[in-house]
Amino acid sequence: MNAGKLLTEYSQQHDLKILSCYFDALKSECKTFEIRKNSDKGFQKGDIVTFKELKSSHSTGSSLLTGESLTAIITYVTNYEQKDDYVVFSFQLVSYKE
Repeated sequence: MNAGKLLTEYSQQHDLKILSCYFDALKSECKTFEIRKNSDKGFQKGDIVTFKELKSSHSTGSSLLTGESLTAIITYVTNYEQKDDYVVFSFQLVSYKE
């Protein structure tokens, strides 16, 4: 499915970096939610999120993007019982890029 075709006039596109261990859980669909700071993003139901895998190097202490990504549509957003300016959102995966 082409994420570009999923955007409506009301939805936003968000690019998010995510560590490999969490990216793998997303890819296997074991993890179907994300907790993120929302003050600068404004996550809403219907928004498109592209998760970009970030691999950290223990030897150098740096992190590099791997080029792999997952695209998803946000299906639910709540700030219930979260720290200030944080939300939990659930999503449905729509595409994977190696």
